[in-house]
Amino acid sequence: MALPDTRHRVRYLFIAVMVGHILLISTQVSTRSGVSLLQAALASGLTETQRGAWAVVGAGQAVWDGYVALWGVRADNQRLSQELADLRVQLQQERAASQTVERLRALLDLRARVTWKTTGADVIGGSVSPEFRSIVIDRGSDAGLRRDMPVITPAGLVGRVVWPSAHAATVQLIVDKSAAAAVIVEPSRAQCVVLGNGDGTLRLDYLASSAVVQRGNQVVTAGVDGVYQKGIVVGYVERVGRIVILRPAVDFTSLESVLIVVEPAPQPAPVRPPADAQVRQ
Repeated sequence: MALPDTRHRVRYLFIAVMVGHILLISTQVSTRSGVSLLQAALASGLTETQRGAWAVVGAGQAVWDGYVALWGVRADNQRLSQELADLRVQLQQERAASQTVERLRALLDLRARVTWKTTGADVIGGSVSPEFRSIVIDRGSDAGLRRDMPVITPAGLVGRVVWPSAHAATVQLIVDKSAAAAVIVEPSRAQCVVLGNGDGTLRLDYLASSAVVQRGNQVVTAGVDGVYQKGIVVGYVERVGRIVILRPAVDFTSLESVLIVVEPAPQPAPVRPPADAQVRQ
Protein backbone atom coordinates (compact mmCIF):
# COMPACT_ATOMS: atom_id res chain seq x y z
CA MET A 1 0.00 0.00 0.00
CA ALA A 2 3.02 2.33 0.47
CA LEU A 3 3.98 2.25 -3.20
CA PRO A 4 0.81 4.06 -4.54
CA ASP A 5 1.10 6.83 -1.91
CA THR A 6 4.67 7.42 -2.95
CA ARG A 7 3.63 7.66 -6.59
CA HIS A 8 0.92 10.21 -5.75
CA ARG A 9 3.29 12.32 -3.75
CA VAL A 10 5.77 12.33 -6.56
CA ARG A 11 3.05 13.34 -8.98
CA TYR A 12 1.85 16.19 -6.75
CA LEU A 13 5.40 17.34 -6.24
CA PHE A 14 5.94 17.33 -9.96
CA ILE A 15 2.80 19.37 -10.56
CA ALA A 16 3.78 21.86 -7.87
CA VAL A 17 7.23 22.25 -9.36
CA MET A 18 5.74 22.82 -12.81
CA VAL A 19 3.26 25.39 -11.52
CA GLY A 20 5.95 27.18 -9.59
CA HIS A 21 8.10 27.15 -12.65
CA ILE A 22 5.31 28.61 -14.76
CA LEU A 23 4.68 31.29 -12.18
CA LEU A 24 8.33 32.10 -12.03
CA ILE A 25 8.47 32.40 -15.77
CA SER A 26 5.30 34.54 -15.73
CA THR A 27 6.87 36.97 -13.34
CA GLN A 28 9.83 37.31 -15.66
CA VAL A 29 7.89 37.65 -18.91
CA SER A 30 6.48 41.13 -19.47
CA THR A 31 3.55 42.14 -21.61
CA ARG A 32 3.55 45.09 -24.02
CA SER A 33 2.37 47.36 -21.26
CA GLY A 34 5.40 46.49 -19.16
CA VAL A 35 3.49 44.54 -16.56
CA SER A 36 4.49 40.99 -15.89
CA LEU A 37 2.34 38.26 -17.38
CA LEU A 38 1.42 37.00 -13.91
CA GLN A 39 0.27 40.41 -12.76
CA ALA A 40 -1.70 40.90 -15.95
CA ALA A 41 -3.39 37.52 -15.52
CA LEU A 42 -4.19 38.21 -11.87
CA ALA A 43 -5.53 41.68 -12.70
CA SER A 44 -7.65 40.32 -15.54
CA GLY A 45 -9.08 37.54 -13.34
CA LEU A 46 -9.82 39.97 -10.55
CA THR A 47 -11.51 42.38 -12.95
CA GLU A 48 -13.72 39.68 -14.45
CA THR A 49 -14.63 38.47 -10.98
CA GLN A 50 -15.61 41.98 -9.88
CA ARG A 51 -17.60 42.52 -13.08
CA GLY A 52 -19.49 39.27 -12.53
CA ALA A 53 -20.15 40.14 -8.90
CA TRP A 54 -21.47 43.59 -9.82
CA ALA A 55 -23.68 42.05 -12.49
CA VAL A 56 -25.21 39.66 -9.95
CA VAL A 57 -25.64 42.45 -7.39
CA GLY A 58 -27.20 44.73 -10.03
CA ALA A 59 -29.64 42.07 -11.15
CA GLY A 60 -30.65 41.42 -7.53
CA GLN A 61 -31.05 45.12 -6.91
CA ALA A 62 -33.26 45.44 -10.02
CA VAL A 63 -35.43 42.54 -8.90
CA TRP A 64 -35.76 44.04 -5.43
CA ASP A 65 -36.57 47.50 -6.77
CA GLY A 66 -39.21 45.98 -9.05
CA TYR A 67 -40.71 44.06 -6.15
CA VAL A 68 -40.82 47.16 -3.96
CA ALA A 69 -42.22 49.25 -6.81
CA LEU A 70 -44.89 46.60 -7.44
CA TRP A 71 -45.99 46.83 -3.83
CA GLY A 72 -46.12 50.59 -4.19
CA VAL A 73 -48.23 50.32 -7.34
CA ARG A 74 -50.55 47.90 -5.59
CA ALA A 75 -50.96 50.26 -2.65
CA ASP A 76 -51.58 53.18 -5.03
CA ASN A 77 -54.10 51.09 -6.95
CA GLN A 78 -56.01 50.26 -3.77
CA ARG A 79 -55.95 53.90 -2.68
CA LEU A 80 -57.14 55.12 -6.08
CA SER A 81 -59.90 52.48 -6.17
CA GLN A 82 -61.14 53.63 -2.77
CA GLU A 83 -61.00 57.27 -3.85
CA LEU A 84 -62.94 56.41 -7.02
CA ALA A 85 -65.62 54.60 -5.01
CA ASP A 86 -65.89 57.55 -2.62
CA LEU A 87 -66.19 59.98 -5.53
CA ARG A 88 -68.93 57.87 -7.09
CA VAL A 89 -70.90 57.88 -3.85
CA GLN A 90 -70.35 61.62 -3.50
CA LEU A 91 -71.46 62.15 -7.11
CA GLN A 92 -74.65 60.16 -6.52
CA GLN A 93 -75.37 62.15 -3.37
CA GLU A 94 -74.80 65.44 -5.14
CA ARG A 95 -76.93 64.31 -8.08
CA ALA A 96 -79.74 63.33 -5.71
CA ALA A 97 -79.39 66.65 -3.89
CA SER A 98 -79.50 68.50 -7.21
CA GLN A 99 -82.63 66.62 -8.27
CA THR A 100 -84.23 67.42 -4.91
CA VAL A 101 -83.42 71.09 -5.34
CA GLU A 102 -84.87 71.08 -8.87
CA ARG A 103 -88.00 69.32 -7.68
CA LEU A 104 -88.52 71.72 -4.80
CA ARG A 105 -87.83 74.67 -7.09
CA ALA A 106 -90.51 73.43 -9.50
CA LEU A 107 -92.97 73.08 -6.62
CA LEU A 108 -92.18 76.61 -5.44
CA ASP A 109 -92.68 77.94 -8.97
CA LEU A 110 -96.01 76.14 -9.18
CA ARG A 111 -97.00 77.46 -5.77
CA ALA A 112 -96.23 81.01 -6.92
CA ARG A 113 -98.19 80.59 -10.15
CA VAL A 114 -101.45 79.17 -8.82
CA THR A 115 -103.97 81.35 -7.06
CA TRP A 116 -104.92 78.67 -4.56
CA LYS A 117 -103.42 78.26 -1.12
CA THR A 118 -101.25 75.16 -1.05
CA THR A 119 -98.99 73.27 1.31
CA GLY A 120 -96.17 70.92 0.45
CA ALA A 121 -95.73 67.30 1.45
CA ASP A 122 -93.33 64.45 0.81
CA VAL A 123 -94.43 61.04 -0.36
CA ILE A 124 -93.58 58.50 2.33
CA GLY A 125 -95.37 55.42 1.04
CA GLY A 126 -97.41 53.84 -1.69
CA SER A 127 -100.07 51.24 -2.12
CA VAL A 128 -99.02 47.70 -2.93
CA SER A 129 -102.51 46.72 -4.08
CA PRO A 130 -103.44 47.30 -7.74
CA GLU A 131 -107.06 47.48 -6.64
CA PHE A 132 -106.47 50.80 -4.91
CA ARG A 133 -103.80 53.06 -6.42
CA SER A 134 -102.71 55.48 -3.72
CA ILE A 135 -99.77 57.13 -1.98
CA VAL A 136 -99.16 58.24 1.61
CA ILE A 137 -97.87 61.76 2.33
CA ASP A 138 -96.31 63.17 5.49
CA ARG A 139 -98.98 65.82 6.12
CA GLY A 140 -102.25 65.21 7.89
CA SER A 141 -105.06 66.92 9.68
CA ASP A 142 -102.60 68.72 11.95
CA ALA A 143 -101.41 70.59 8.82
CA GLY A 144 -104.98 71.46 7.84
CA LEU A 145 -105.55 68.63 5.38
CA ARG A 146 -109.10 67.45 4.85
CA ARG A 147 -110.81 64.86 2.77
CA ASP A 148 -111.13 65.55 -1.00
CA MET A 149 -108.40 68.18 -1.10
CA PRO A 150 -106.69 68.04 -4.53
CA VAL A 151 -103.07 66.95 -4.75
CA ILE A 152 -100.96 68.29 -7.62
CA THR A 153 -97.42 68.56 -8.93
CA PRO A 154 -95.87 70.84 -11.56
CA ALA A 155 -96.73 68.17 -14.14
CA GLY A 156 -100.43 68.02 -13.26
CA LEU A 157 -103.09 66.28 -11.20
CA VAL A 158 -102.09 63.55 -8.76
CA GLY A 159 -105.40 62.81 -7.04
CA ARG A 160 -107.27 63.73 -3.88
CA VAL A 161 -106.90 63.22 -0.15
CA VAL A 162 -109.17 60.40 1.00
CA TRP A 163 -108.00 59.47 4.50
CA PRO A 164 -106.31 62.23 6.50
CA SER A 165 -104.91 61.20 9.86
CA ALA A 166 -103.14 63.38 12.40
CA HIS A 167 -99.70 63.37 10.82
CA ALA A 168 -100.18 61.68 7.44
CA ALA A 169 -102.77 61.23 4.74
CA THR A 170 -103.67 58.74 2.05
CA VAL A 171 -104.09 60.15 -1.45
CA GLN A 172 -106.15 58.33 -4.05
CA LEU A 173 -104.41 58.60 -7.42
CA ILE A 174 -106.44 59.75 -10.40
CA VAL A 175 -105.51 56.49 -12.18
CA ASP A 176 -107.29 54.40 -9.54
CA LYS A 177 -110.28 52.40 -10.78
CA SER A 178 -112.74 54.32 -8.60
CA ALA A 179 -111.26 57.78 -9.29
CA ALA A 180 -113.05 60.29 -11.52
CA ALA A 181 -113.00 63.99 -12.37
CA ALA A 182 -114.89 66.36 -14.63
CA VAL A 183 -112.56 67.47 -17.42
CA ILE A 184 -112.29 69.54 -20.60
CA VAL A 185 -110.55 68.38 -23.76
CA GLU A 186 -108.49 71.11 -25.33
CA PRO A 187 -108.76 72.81 -27.75
CA SER A 188 -112.30 71.72 -28.59
CA ARG A 189 -113.43 72.46 -24.97
CA ALA A 190 -115.52 69.31 -25.00
CA GLN A 191 -116.59 68.42 -21.49
CA CYS A 192 -116.67 64.88 -20.18
CA VAL A 193 -115.51 62.74 -17.26
CA VAL A 194 -112.12 61.10 -16.88
CA LEU A 195 -111.95 57.74 -15.13
CA GLY A 196 -109.05 55.68 -13.92
CA ASN A 197 -108.47 52.35 -15.60
CA GLY A 198 -106.44 50.88 -12.74
CA ASP A 199 -103.55 50.04 -15.09
CA GLY A 200 -101.86 53.43 -15.02
CA THR A 201 -103.95 54.95 -17.82
CA LEU A 202 -107.15 57.00 -17.97
CA ARG A 203 -110.20 57.00 -20.20
CA LEU A 204 -112.82 59.55 -21.13
CA ASP A 205 -116.48 58.88 -20.50
CA TYR A 206 -119.69 60.81 -21.18
CA LEU A 207 -118.00 62.35 -24.22
CA ALA A 208 -120.43 63.73 -26.80
CA SER A 209 -120.33 61.89 -30.12
CA SER A 210 -119.87 65.22 -31.88
CA ALA A 211 -116.83 66.14 -29.80
CA VAL A 212 -113.58 66.51 -31.72
CA VAL A 213 -110.76 64.66 -29.96
CA GLN A 214 -107.35 64.03 -31.43
CA ARG A 215 -104.26 62.27 -30.27
CA GLY A 216 -102.05 64.55 -28.19
CA ASN A 217 -104.90 66.80 -27.02
CA GLN A 218 -104.41 68.09 -23.50
CA VAL A 219 -107.13 67.31 -20.95
CA VAL A 220 -107.60 69.60 -17.91
CA THR A 221 -109.97 69.64 -14.99
CA ALA A 222 -113.28 71.42 -15.60
CA GLY A 223 -113.73 72.66 -12.04
CA VAL A 224 -117.38 71.64 -11.83
CA ASP A 225 -117.18 68.50 -9.70
CA GLY A 226 -116.70 70.28 -6.37
CA VAL A 227 -113.26 68.68 -5.81
CA TYR A 228 -110.74 69.83 -8.40
CA GLN A 229 -110.11 73.44 -9.34
CA LYS A 230 -110.34 74.35 -13.01
CA GLY A 231 -107.36 74.09 -15.29
CA ILE A 232 -105.24 71.36 -13.71
CA VAL A 233 -103.61 69.20 -16.38
CA VAL A 234 -104.86 65.61 -16.10
CA GLY A 235 -103.31 63.95 -19.12
CA TYR A 236 -102.93 63.73 -22.87
CA VAL A 237 -104.97 61.80 -25.40
CA GLU A 238 -103.00 58.76 -26.44
CA ARG A 239 -105.50 56.69 -28.37
CA VAL A 240 -108.78 57.69 -30.04
CA GLY A 241 -111.42 55.09 -30.79
CA ARG A 242 -114.53 53.67 -29.25
CA ILE A 243 -112.79 54.41 -25.98
CA VAL A 244 -110.51 57.43 -25.66
CA ILE A 245 -107.41 56.54 -23.66
CA LEU A 246 -105.28 59.15 -21.88
CA ARG A 247 -101.70 59.12 -20.73
CA PRO A 248 -101.51 60.73 -17.25
CA ALA A 249 -99.58 63.97 -17.03
CA VAL A 250 -97.90 62.83 -13.82
CA ASP A 251 -95.36 60.02 -13.64
CA PHE A 252 -96.67 58.20 -10.58
CA THR A 253 -93.62 55.94 -10.42
CA SER A 254 -91.32 58.80 -9.41
CA LEU A 255 -93.46 60.90 -7.08
CA GLU A 256 -91.46 62.35 -4.20
CA SER A 257 -93.04 65.70 -3.35
CA VAL A 258 -96.51 67.13 -3.96
CA LEU A 259 -98.63 70.18 -3.25
CA ILE A 260 -102.03 69.96 -1.57
CA VAL A 261 -104.61 72.62 -2.40
CA VAL A 262 -105.97 73.59 1.01
CA GLU A 263 -107.94 76.65 -0.13
CA PRO A 264 -110.42 77.00 -1.64
CA ALA A 265 -111.67 73.93 0.18
CA PRO A 266 -113.56 71.32 -1.84
CA GLN A 267 -117.25 72.01 -2.09
CA PRO A 268 -119.70 69.14 -2.07
CA ALA A 269 -121.52 68.70 -5.35
CA PRO A 270 -125.08 70.00 -5.29
CA VAL A 271 -127.63 67.33 -4.45
CA ARG A 272 -130.28 66.99 -7.05
CA PRO A 273 -133.82 66.80 -5.68
CA PRO A 274 -135.64 63.53 -6.26
CA ALA A 275 -137.62 63.34 -9.47
CA ASP A 276 -140.96 62.89 -7.66
CA ALA A 277 -140.25 66.09 -5.65
CA GLN A 278 -139.75 68.01 -8.88
CA VAL A 279 -143.03 66.66 -10.19
CA ARG A 280 -144.86 67.78 -7.04
CA GLN A 281 -143.41 71.27 -7.43
